[in-house]
Amino acid sequence: MKLITEQIESVEFLIEENGSKKNHFIEGIFLQSDIKNRNGRIYPMNVLEKEVQRYTESYISKDRALGELGHPEGPTVNLDRVSHKIVSLQKEGSNFIGKAKILDTPMGKIAKSLIDEGVKLGVSSRGVGSLQEKSGVSYVRDDFMLATAADIVADPSAPDAFVEGIMEGKEWVWSNGILTERRIESIKKELDAATWYNLQERKVSAFEQFLKGL
Repeated sequence: MKLITEQIESVEFLIEENGSKKNHFIEGIFLQSDIKNRNGRIYPMNVLEKEVQRYTESYISKDRALGELGHPEGPTVNLDRVSHKIVSLQKEGSNFIGKAKILDTPMGKIAKSLIDEGVKLGVSSRGVGSLQEKSGVSYVRDDFMLATAADIVADPSAPDAFVEGIMEGKEWVWSNGILTERRIESIKKELDAATWYNLQERKVSAFEQFLKGL
């Protein structure tokens, strides 16, 4: 399975006042279906509908739908980098409109400061799944699973090449209920298979594999 990310710039950052307290929100298109995006991918509506329903039931409705500030390198949500909580995700035509509340976490406070200073930010969805190539287009298949409907990113149009080459170039597999990077898993298997007299040789080989994969 591939890590799949998509950047969206057409979102609004809102400030709602409740007495003396200001609440910051993100609102706009989080997911798009049945259209070729700038990464050359198409998310069929039936794939997104099924996954949004699962994500809503398992995460949004239970206050567990979290997102991070920045570009994480894997499909796991890191609690120390959480900046916001997705509170709704609704279908509107071929899009899914999301709303997220920015939290008073360390990363959330950074996001609020950036918004208050007028910094242009965007959102990036993050998930894992397999792709099927058809006529030069990558179709996201029905094993797609969202890690988060929205991470907050700066200048989402700029890091496409970085994201594609570093983050999305890795393979992820399920191992004991946990998503594990395939490259790391293969290196671990090689070391586990080593005997005492060729362990050093295997370590060198594994390290060379890791470097080649960067």
